[in-house]
Amino acid sequence: MKEKQIGVQVSSLSKKDTTISILIIGLLFFIFGFVTWINAILIPYFKIACELNNFQSYLVTFAFYIAYLVMSLPAAQLLKKVGFKKGMMIGFWVMAVGAMIFVPAGLTRTYGVFLTGLFTIGMGLAILQTAANPYITILGAKNRAAQRFSIMGICNKLAGIIAPLLFAAVILRSTDNDLFKEIGQLQGLAKEIALDELIKRVVIPYAVVALALTALGFFVRYSPLPEIDTETESEEVSASNSNKKSILDFPHLILGAIAIFFHVGSQVIAVDSIINYASSNGMPFLEAKVFPSYTLTATIVGYLLGITFIPKFLSQLTALKICTVLGAFLSCMVIYTHGEVNILGHKTDVSVWFVVLLGFANSMIWAGVWPLALDNLGRFIKTGASLLIMGLCGNAIMPLIYGHLADNHSLREGYWILLPCYGYLIFYAFRGYRLKTWSFKN
Repeated sequence: MKEKQIGVQVSSLSKKDTTISILIIGLLFFIFGFVTWINAILIPYFKIACELNNFQSYLVTFAFYIAYLVMSLPAAQLLKKVGFKKGMMIGFWVMAVGAMIFVPAGLTRTYGVFLTGLFTIGMGLAILQTAANPYITILGAKNRAAQRFSIMGICNKLAGIIAPLLFAAVILRSTDNDLFKEIGQLQGLAKEIALDELIKRVVIPYAVVALALTALGFFVRYSPLPEIDTETESEEVSASNSNKKSILDFPHLILGAIAIFFHVGSQVIAVDSIINYASSNGMPFLEAKVFPSYTLTATIVGYLLGITFIPKFLSQLTALKICTVLGAFLSCMVIYTHGEVNILGHKTDVSVWFVVLLGFANSMIWAGVWPLALDNLGRFIKTGASLLIMGLCGNAIMPLIYGHLADNHSLREGYWILLPCYGYLIFYAFRGYRLKTWSFKN
């Protein structure tokens, strides 16, 4: 006999229950960040160890994020069947399987097996994201959703700062700059031995990660996180949705999913490309490895400002508009500005620092789009959330386009891809979110 999932209404939760729930979801967002942003190190690391070009190296993000496209709708059905907590537990366990796949991949130096592991980790994350994002959206007042997302974003990006540095400390050594130069000069068996030794460094770290993810699955299953009822609609929402047959009847949701696609694609390009871009401007790899952390720190600054000013001094919609326009401006600065500067002890082209500042521009876009896209979905909210999570496949597609442009033109010219991304985000922030019907008549 199937266990019936009984959810509670958000309004019935005490302040203590709500606080505990936010803390637990914050932990989940920390895990999302830790597993996700480690790709910023894996891309240049695999590029060296598996002898890849730019396009091939960005298959790391493709394999990881295309899983969101494949898994998001099945994740929504899973959550409807087993509930939030069991669904999250399953998500962690799927991620653990993906991490374990890194063990045979590292032992055989097989890039395709690594990509399979990344795809599996992405499938688990798709389940977790499909549960956690709508959960935090409805867990409190609607006009404070961006504020709660900012808190989640800090957890996510803080992990993103820690993860690449920790991973680099575990797998990289102080002598690796010389090793990377020597590998390019080695031939035959000597080169194979050096590359095998380099790639095997990921085996033990990912085995430990697999065990940790398994334990986290048990933790969230037996945590005090309440099941929230998302199937019961208020009378007002029920009346407005009486003629809605599917999520395709919500234009602001569909357009919001496209906005998520372009947002996450532009965000991951800014973070995952910056090591290679800084290196192309003459910076050693071991020095450039800190730049993803700078970019994510800029994002955290944006989150802190969001928590401080929203909604008291600034609406979440206004913050979204500011960030989308700023993103377009900074993208132009990356492409068109030149000149060496010395900031924080790093001597490099000024355009590298404009890539860092894109982290600030991206800070309030996710937090702004989610509440707008899920507005008044009622019983469609889990499926609607899964559609938004499908938009995360932008992380898979956009870096490949960037990598293709970088290979055929230059790393700097590859950033042209950011302009249409921010162009669409500006459209959604100023117009698209208001479309409640596919009829464009007044």
